[in-house]
Amino acid sequence: MKESEKAPEKESERDAAKGAGREGGVAGAWPAKPLGVAVIGAGYWGPNLVRNFQSSPGFRLRWLCDLNVDRARQVLGAYSTVQATSDYAAVLADPAVDAVAVATPAGTHLDVALAALRAGKHVLVEKPLAATYEDGLKLVTEAEERGLTLMCDHTYCYTPAVARIRDMVRSGELGEIQFVDSVRINLGLVQKDIDVLWDLAPHDLSVLDFILPDNLRPVAVAAHGADPIGAGQSCVAYLTLTLNTGAIAHVHVNWLSPVKVRTTMVGGSKRTLVWDDLNPTQRIAVYDRGVDMTTPQEIGADERRDMLVSYRTGDMVAPAIGEKEALRSMVEEFAAAIRTRRPALTDGWAGLQVLDILEAASRSLEFRGAVVGLRTGR
Repeated sequence: MKESEKAPEKESERDAAKGAGREGGVAGAWPAKPLGVAVIGAGYWGPNLVRNFQSSPGFRLRWLCDLNVDRARQVLGAYSTVQATSDYAAVLADPAVDAVAVATPAGTHLDVALAALRAGKHVLVEKPLAATYEDGLKLVTEAEERGLTLMCDHTYCYTPAVARIRDMVRSGELGEIQFVDSVRINLGLVQKDIDVLWDLAPHDLSVLDFILPDNLRPVAVAAHGADPIGAGQSCVAYLTLTLNTGAIAHVHVNWLSPVKVRTTMVGGSKRTLVWDDLNPTQRIAVYDRGVDMTTPQEIGADERRDMLVSYRTGDMVAPAIGEKEALRSMVEEFAAAIRTRRPALTDGWAGLQVLDILEAASRSLEFRGAVVGLRTGR
């Protein structure tokens, strides 16, 4: 059987594991002996992981590995007891290392993470999980066969606001989900090797996968993009996901906007939620406003035409949202998943779902917005 044919077979397993993991929460107390961890990559994201692993009671940071050893030493500081090295094999050979956090370029994720799994290490991978869906599937399969934790660092999923949104969506507080609309735009750095979809959309797609109930998922995607500045890839893009219930989710990403906007609207049959990530005083607003439908059986024949639709105008509530660094919660979740041997909240399958959508969106762009079905959505 080809590896690409394994994904649908694993889908029910993913749902069961994911549901169990999401209800499990983060462990509140750690055993006396912390887990040994190594961070691979001292570039942009690696130092953030180093800082959070060093402050976590669940881990003891033992290695920082980077091809540029001087950069690794600079990240650690002159008085650190953590070892800096460029020898990845030495890191994997260390029996005190229980887990590896990969913060290297996406094109190297397969080789680096696969080597760690084969060395018996639990693995955390910076988003995206891999450069391609096929590579991501290899990592998921390897981790499952070895009984190891594979987690994707979908950082936004660990913000207090997104955790609250997930609880509201999955508890039914918003009712049946009718639409999701997400905007992530700013005057950002135009990338040389990837388009704006691959650069920015993983954040929104990982949040979407995280908050939706297990019985609600994307099944197809259509994408439109433009390159008005001649950068060689799309700098502005719109992505529309069809969900299995007939609802839709829409994502707008843009490198060229003069203003920075990060908002997500989740519309339900009972209430609509608006998340503004740039508003620290009101991250979430919940509106009891919307459209109600009256069934034909409830009204007379003469009134049906005018009374099928009615509008509901109610209160707006802004729930209090605590502040906690998302990376700290993510690190705690990694430790909890390893200790309890349950799937992480953003496990390998969550990373694979994002890759599936991104690859389908790229194919859609090639065919000028054609609708492309998803592997994991079938």
